[in-house]
Amino acid sequence: MASISPIHSQVAARRRMAADRPLLESRFDRSLAKILVHATNVFYEKGYAAASMRDLSRASGVSLSGLYYYFESKEELLYLIQKDTFSTIVERLRERLQQAGDPAERIRSFIHNHLEYFLANQKAMKVLSHEDDVLKNGWGAEIAAIKREYYRICMELLDHYKQARGLEFSSRTAVLSLFGMMNWIYTWYNPRVDAGAEELAREMGDIFLRGIGAGSAKAPHKKKPASSN
Repeated sequence: MASISPIHSQVAARRRMAADRPLLESRFDRSLAKILVHATNVFYEKGYAAASMRDLSRASGVSLSGLYYYFESKEELLYLIQKDTFSTIVERLRERLQQAGDPAERIRSFIHNHLEYFLANQKAMKVLSHEDDVLKNGWGAEIAAIKREYYRICMELLDHYKQARGLEFSSRTAVLSLFGMMNWIYTWYNPRVDAGAEELAREMGDIFLRGIGAGSAKAPHKKKPASSN
């Protein structure tokens, strides 16, 4: 786990105080959320490595001492951005999957959930795509665990679909190909000419499901012809 600095200890103490008083907690959460939005914009525009706490201070209008009231470092900011993003995506996905029964429908729900959040939070998703290996120690391990859970859910959806349709394909290859299809749309997506999340998810779902189903059905077992001796 990451070592705890004196500043981090003070931040933790203030958070505990806020937790004891609901009004302060809500103010703390609102201020925290606003700073995270500004931090996302700065990381998006300058890149995480080039961004400084002074850049974050200027963008948010919060003094450096004010920022350190909430955060130990810009690494903690990135950690909180990633945790909020991935946790929200997984929670929304679980809710959607409860409403979907058919294996194909569940895969389409996965795609729709991902694209809907992605298109509503493009800057955050680009930051995550480019800064996914920055976090170390305890923070990095926690984010990695959430990402593994997200990957595992997708893998299970593909395995169930494969079994239900009697198909043969690599679930790993299919899952990683699907993420590649979804995660890189920020490089070409234009809301003026491209469809919204629902239509885009339908089109991607069609392409993906047709692709993994093409020519991959299990061949029926054929009996050997009787010898004509």
